[in-house]
Amino acid sequence: MVARIITGKNIRGILHYNESKVQAGEAKLILASGFAGDIERMGLLQKLRRFEHLQALKPTVKTNALHISLNFDSSEKLDNNKIQQIAIAYMDKIGFGEQPFIVYRHDDAAHQHLHIVTTSIQKDGASINLHNIGNDLSEPARKYIEKEFDLVPATSKTFRLQPGIKPADPERALYGHIPTKRAISNVVTAVVRDYHFTSLAELNAVLQQFNVRAERGPADSDMYKNKGLIYTLLDKNGQAVGIPIKASAFYSKPTLRNLEKKFEKSIEKRKPHVVDLKQRIDKVFNNYHRITKATFISAMQQQGVAVLFRTNEQGYPYGATFIDHKNKTVFNGSDIGREYSAKKLTERFSTTDKAKEQHIAQRITHPTVEPVNYLQLALQKFQPDSLPTIPRKKKKKKTKGQTQDQEISL
Repeated sequence: MVARIITGKNIRGILHYNESKVQAGEAKLILASGFAGDIERMGLLQKLRRFEHLQALKPTVKTNALHISLNFDSSEKLDNNKIQQIAIAYMDKIGFGEQPFIVYRHDDAAHQHLHIVTTSIQKDGASINLHNIGNDLSEPARKYIEKEFDLVPATSKTFRLQPGIKPADPERALYGHIPTKRAISNVVTAVVRDYHFTSLAELNAVLQQFNVRAERGPADSDMYKNKGLIYTLLDKNGQAVGIPIKASAFYSKPTLRNLEKKFEKSIEKRKPHVVDLKQRIDKVFNNYHRITKATFISAMQQQGVAVLFRTNEQGYPYGATFIDHKNKTVFNGSDIGREYSAKKLTERFSTTDKAKEQHIAQRITHPTVEPVNYLQLALQKFQPDSLPTIPRKKKKKKTKGQTQDQEISL
């Protein structure tokens, strides 16, 4: 299990994000603790007032909202009863068992995960200390829960989270079936949160795989000069369609200024993964006496890596970008090593393929292996079981129905 905690100042935004997922059929409220009355009949404002009442008791504490996600291994299929028990145990272990909190099961990714909304202000007006809550409280809680509920440990080599980014559907958005803003937000939020990239171009390399692009506008425009940023949907030909949305309009605030902070952090965070990426690239070349560009791209896809070549007007490649979906990193070829630049890679390509005998034998032995399609994986959805009942705890009401990360929202 992987736990992530985002602390912030906007409980309304956190609630709105999860409630919008419910309205879209991509999430379900499965547990409410510390709420009087029927939670199913409560609207967003009623839920919000419960948290804001507590926050008003300590107005000097501005960072008082928590958005927690618990993510499970892709092989695990947990029913609602188990998910509820895990949420209750986790909140107890991190010292929030007596706080009001709402649990949403999200079905918008290929791995099961839940989101928890709560506040750090207690009924006596005291504030729960959030400093280093990840290492001091959440990490021990994660280990306890993995053992208690027999979950795949986050530190296990077998632990895996399937890519959970669902491509934006420009046709559905344009014809009003889903709001354009939400279609873009689902992609941008997931990519910015999960991937490590060091420039806007590298970010766009990932976003464009999911039919979204970030744009600064012309260099002489006021938007560009003021570091403005907009996000737009792309059609199947990569052309912008619909109305672009300002970065500041999204809950996650993926503005250029905030992205630049991410660029700096990603320089170090992606370094540990460069050797693994090199080995997978080399493995593909070592399987062939001769290999075409198309075969190389296809073979890298099977290794969990998307390769994009940038070409000039004459069709000559001048840049190569590697998007490693396994380790969630983006590299320009030249950043991996001189021999992985677009120029050097192009020199190694041939007009025909000739696989080495050992590789041919492996392909014959495993004839049913198909390339990994990361976009299709994102479309897989867990079909939930009927909602079970669990033993009630005081003030808890239910509806019928890797490692620890701690992030501070900007």
